Amino acid sequence: MARNEGSLDRAVRIFLGIFLIGMALSGVTAWGWLGVVPLLTGLVGVCPAYSIFGINTCKVR
Repeated sequence: MARNEGSLDRAVRIFLGIFLIGMALSGVTAWGWLGVVPLLTGLVGVCPAYSIFGINTCKVR
């Protein structure tokens, strides 16, 4: 799959994923485990939802 996330988008996803997982580990919320999704998509650089809707924030083709 081709990358469809730009660098700012990836950085925000990685930060958000780590933040949510940290909240789950500290016991603040169980929903924090959803942070795995933005963390993985940020690390890989591909968002399946972006592919479905034709969104591309990556400037390099």
